[in-house]
Amino acid sequence: MERYYDLVIIGAGPAGMSAAIYGSRAGLSTLILEMGAPGGKLIKTNEISNWPGVRSTSGAALASEMFSHATSFGAVYEYGEVVRIENCEMKKVICADETVYTCKAVIIATGTTERMLHIPGEEENVGRGVSYCAVCDGAFFRERDVCVIGGGNAALEEALYLTQFARKVNIVIRRDVFRAEDHVQKQIESNEKIAVIRRHVPVRILDDGTKVSGIVLRDVDSGSEQTLEVSGIFPYIGQDPAVRFLQGLDVLDEKGYMAVDANCETKLKGIYGAGDVIAKPLRQVVTAANDGAIAAQHAFHEIRGI
Repeated sequence: MERYYDLVIIGAGPAGMSAAIYGSRAGLSTLILEMGAPGGKLIKTNEISNWPGVRSTSGAALASEMFSHATSFGAVYEYGEVVRIENCEMKKVICADETVYTCKAVIIATGTTERMLHIPGEEENVGRGVSYCAVCDGAFFRERDVCVIGGGNAALEEALYLTQFARKVNIVIRRDVFRAEDHVQKQIESNEKIAVIRRHVPVRILDDGTKVSGIVLRDVDSGSEQTLEVSGIFPYIGQDPAVRFLQGLDVLDEKGYMAVDANCETKLKGIYGAGDVIAKPLRQVVTAANDGAIAAQHAFHEIRGI
């Protein structure tokens, strides 16, 4: 089965929904394809307090409002797992169920997937103390003890950010040394709020039925275990862009993120990237919405020849 739209948006996070608003409001027939619930990482975030104009709301509530807005100008929302994109004069978006969507432009807003710890208690406590974004959730752990898992630049930068709020920040690393750059390590070593637990790995996350209460760590040498009482756990062992279906299109950088220009367009005309999936320094709801708007507006001008 083959269907036509002016614009196909893959992903219904903030970037994709923002793109849908701008595309459909401009008069483009617009499709949003998503293989999960609308909202992306928003639905995994307990509270949002950095969306301009809204002092505090839940991630799920903001996602619901965005979705309602995204479809209010006629954009169509459908479930679909994209497996391939064909870069012809008219783009073809092929889904796992063999449905083919033909379009003049496609915006890829599939975001990233966190590298999870894969230990008991992790998945069920996402949004209840387990977070993958200190910038998003750090303020909710004021004067509490938290734990950061990981020894790279990102993990250490997350830990430093958390010291603005937390009473104590524990960093757990598997090895004796960090993988981060020297200047970041020096900041860690000089911060009195930070304690480093070396040569330990997380094995289990504990909760009291409603929220995280601690984490069990294992000594990699002796095998002995200890329980660390913390309210927040921030695994930061990396994230990967969700771009498996883009392999072979040559639109990715060396780290696997989409390489785009100021219009959020790749070097392949009519193929755009927006949100966390693109190479960028800050991945937040507000920057994702910005990308989606830019991509859709540029696509509109290209499609209409204006």
